[in-house]
Amino acid sequence: MGHGHGHGHAHAAGHAGGKHRWRLAVAFALIAGFFGVELAYGLLSGSLALLSDAGHMAADVVTLGAALVATRIATRPDTTGQRTYGSYRAEVFASGFAVLVMVGVAVYIVAEALIRIGDHAEVSSTPMLVVGALGLAVNIAAMVLLRAGASESLNVKGAYLEVVADTAGSVGVIVAGVLVAATGQVLFDTVVAIAIGVFVVVRAVALGRQVVAVLGQHAPEDVNVGRVAADLGAVDGVQDVHDLHLWTLTSGMHVATAHLVTADQTATHGVLDRALQVLRERHGVAHATLQVEPADHTGCDAVSW
Repeated sequence: MGHGHGHGHAHAAGHAGGKHRWRLAVAFALIAGFFGVELAYGLLSGSLALLSDAGHMAADVVTLGAALVATRIATRPDTTGQRTYGSYRAEVFASGFAVLVMVGVAVYIVAEALIRIGDHAEVSSTPMLVVGALGLAVNIAAMVLLRAGASESLNVKGAYLEVVADTAGSVGVIVAGVLVAATGQVLFDTVVAIAIGVFVVVRAVALGRQVVAVLGQHAPEDVNVGRVAADLGAVDGVQDVHDLHLWTLTSGMHVATAHLVTADQTATHGVLDRALQVLRERHGVAHATLQVEPADHTGCDAVSW
């Protein structure tokens, strides 16, 4: 009997979300500082595209704030003794919250845009162009900050996608402002608002699928379960592999459990070390709990599920 000792709690401060927390903090300050400006000018100009972008800015503020809180929770040590895997999943819940916020804002804006069709609203194009350009600059700065951590942390990725969507919104505001100024047709403002909403929903659904996969304890996307089983079965001294489970605790933290059946005289210590090395080096699984058992062991038969 044996297990891997990469429990990870001692490395909380170095995990993906915690490592990029400063990026979230700077992006939060930038977005929160600009949100009030965009909301005020959106109301003054009467532009739905500008208001939709302000709505996405508000979603950014909420999402980035939740992400910051989640990274703080995820990196603090457990003092209760009850959270045996720590609080890393807080980041995944924050990503799920980001998905809900993105979808909610997008649905609201699209609904408002559809209601406006046919109305004779007046829209001032100059504030749209000025504020849209400033918003674009702020969003690009935040996007550059978060991009480095988006590939490593699902939490940072949720915030990054929010900012990407808002960057597209700022571009849309500028385009709508140019078209309204050139043609005098307010319809362009409405069309751009709908396009922004649809874009946000598409990105939110993609992120939502990743969140569901983690919370549902699916095998990681980049890990082939059949390949893992085959590699463990090829370890010298292993006759069979069963009860193999693979899942993601949080971004960059893959976990595995498995039972390895060995010949009666096989040195279990060596089998354990070789199996852990295979999981770590070939499949990126740093935390594995492995049960090494003799071929005549029948205890697993008692498990009903």
